[in-house]
Amino acid sequence: MDIETLKSLGWLLLLGGAFYIMMRYGCGAHMMGGHGHGDHGGTQGPGGESKDPVCSMSVDPGKAAAAAVHGGRTYYFCSTSCREKFEQAPEKYAGAAAQQGRQEGESHHG
Repeated sequence: MDIETLKSLGWLLLLGGAFYIMMRYGCGAHMMGGHGHGDHGGTQGPGGESKDPVCSMSVDPGKAAAAAVHGGRTYYFCSTSCREKFEQAPEKYAGAAAQQGRQEGESHHG
């Protein structure tokens, strides 16, 4: 092999590695439903949507109006008023969201 072929191969490997990292950990991971380590929202529905634990409305985590963290989990909300209700009594709503997830046969790690 000549030096130009090796340079081309090196660039190809470098760009391929950068593409892999971007797709695995960056933008591609979000497009494919997360980073591969489970649900971080209330209850996960079809298409990667979460359910607002206050009103049970389907919420796309990427377009949620608000979010809050409770007990190490992130909950997504359709509106700031639902988040405010959640923050006033998080145990009430977080418990209901977890119970609904178990009834739908979903498993959560944590």
